[in-house]
Amino acid sequence: MKYQLILGFFILFLMGCSQKNLEQNNYQDITSEELKEFMGSEDVFLVDTHIPEQEHIKGTDTFIPYDRVENYLGELPQDKNAKIVLYCRSGSMSRIASEKLVELGYTNVFNQLGGTNDWRQKGYEFE
Repeated sequence: MKYQLILGFFILFLMGCSQKNLEQNNYQDITSEELKEFMGSEDVFLVDTHIPEQEHIKGTDTFIPYDRVENYLGELPQDKNAKIVLYCRSGSMSRIASEKLVELGYTNVFNQLGGTNDWRQKGYEFE
């Protein structure tokens, strides 16, 4: 009985942790191939978040420094359900910016894995 009680509390603890992670990381990671598909078939708002500013992926809508997203809300779509994809050079800065956009209420946020390093390796276009 004692072990069942401990196991029950442990399961509840894990469920609470899982729920918290889902709430905090409400963005989706995508590959360069998936981004290329999005750009060809869907309305996507593409944001470069790398500092210092770098060469942009062709089709980029704006540049917003990853650590100052809240200062650039006027450059983002007003519709918080708009599909927004963020990228940087390697994926780490855009991940931070993606988390911030989710905190700010955006619901359709994507982080491109590998950033421009991966994009270039795949042979895709830059501006």
